[in-house]
Amino acid sequence: MIDKEGTHFPSKTYTSMVLEPAYNEAKKHFIDSMVDIHFAHLIMLVEEGLVEKEEAKKIAKAVSSLNTEEIKTGNYNPQFEDLFFQVEHDLIEDAGDIAGNLHIARSRNDMGIAIYRMTLRKKILTLLEKALTLREALIELSDEHKHTIMIGYTHTQQAQPTTLAHYFNAMTDMLTRDIKRLRAAYETVNRSSMGAAALTTSGFAINRERVKELLGFEGMIDNAWDAVAGADYIAEVATSVQLSALNLGRSIQDFLLWGTQEFGAFILSAPYVQISSIMPQKRNPVSIEHMRALLSSVAGDCQTVLLMLHNTPFGDIVDTEDDMQPYIWKSMETLGGVYELLSSVLLTMEVDKENLLKRAKESFANVTELADTMVRADGLSFRQAHHVVSSTVKELMKNGNKSLEALTLDLLNAQSKLIVGKPSTLTKEELSECLSPEYFVQIRTLQGGPSPSRLEKTIKVRLAEQTDLSNWLIDRNEQLRVSKENVTAIIKEWNIVNE
Repeated sequence: MIDKEGTHFPSKTYTSMVLEPAYNEAKKHFIDSMVDIHFAHLIMLVEEGLVEKEEAKKIAKAVSSLNTEEIKTGNYNPQFEDLFFQVEHDLIEDAGDIAGNLHIARSRNDMGIAIYRMTLRKKILTLLEKALTLREALIELSDEHKHTIMIGYTHTQQAQPTTLAHYFNAMTDMLTRDIKRLRAAYETVNRSSMGAAALTTSGFAINRERVKELLGFEGMIDNAWDAVAGADYIAEVATSVQLSALNLGRSIQDFLLWGTQEFGAFILSAPYVQISSIMPQKRNPVSIEHMRALLSSVAGDCQTVLLMLHNTPFGDIVDTEDDMQPYIWKSMETLGGVYELLSSVLLTMEVDKENLLKRAKESFANVTELADTMVRADGLSFRQAHHVVSSTVKELMKNGNKSLEALTLDLLNAQSKLIVGKPSTLTKEELSECLSPEYFVQIRTLQGGPSPSRLEKTIKVRLAEQTDLSNWLIDRNEQLRVSKENVTAIIKEWNIVNE
């Protein structure tokens, strides 16, 4: 076994199982942030008089000379445990022993956490951009379908008439909460660990605030132990992403049902359906099916993050680091892809408005308004009116009728006399109106209701919110851009010339 595994660290199996996979992830995701941290820390060391300017120039030149693209495509070298030690070796080879001063008052611990946070904040902003794309699509669909009457369901049963716009607006509001949770997670993530060193800060008089500023962090993790041990920042992202996937998955389930021939709500555009190898008539909605499966995988990857964190000691430990990080990255990338795909699917589908309206007209779902109308017109309590209408519907169904077309004023009056001792004062025209799904929707003008007039006002508010949410995203990206440019400008002022 020793001959097979070797006699020095790392063993062959440990290399293939742990170090090489971790390196392959790190070289893609971490090298740019690592370079940024090298520059920011070096600038601070010079400003605090801990490294001479001329030495710093030599170190900065070596950092600038790193071939990051080559590193990203290179293979793992077991001579170095990880990317950090490989880069440190390359810098010392280039600049000499003085490059080792780059490690003054710094550890892999605080640096690693900063890299994780810098990587994660970028991925959150990318995900938010895609979420806002879907939100914009949902607002557009809400506006398009203000007059698309359909039946709303509760407990999977026909409940009341509403509009497709009302449903899309509900999706918009749920997605908005998901976006706000991700924004809150970003604020938690975007805090600097630099200066915490291994666990207890350092005896060198460094300036933690300055490094925070140079790296574009909005806050700093005050306690050094917490800085290297805390992992709730990634757990907060995981729970936010997981809930976003669960929320969206509920609508995906609806869309799969609504796309069946029996339901007939819409037809997907050709690029999003798959034919059958044997059944010529089939138009399989595989795009939606895959989204359902992918969202489940998002929830699973996020749960993996939480379980890897569970029962770990509160200190610097690998459980919360290299092995964990790829799961949250994958979940975010997948969720963002679903946001993009769903936007395209919904914006290109063909809605069968006539079929949805026909089903609403034939349904018993309109009778809530009949009960409400009897309260207003006949002076009944709502429970009395509810009883009358319920009994009327039961009589219809007893006689084999499956729609409201057979609900006559005579039948309603018969039940009204039987239950409250008097007929309704409604006319045939008034009865017909209150059984109309269009009327049902039109008069529900309260805040949150489905009437077109109410939705017009709601959509204006949602568009204004979209602008605010987009501006927040623009501001955060701009903050990161400016901080990076500031570091670049300072290094440029040092007049480093690469041969």
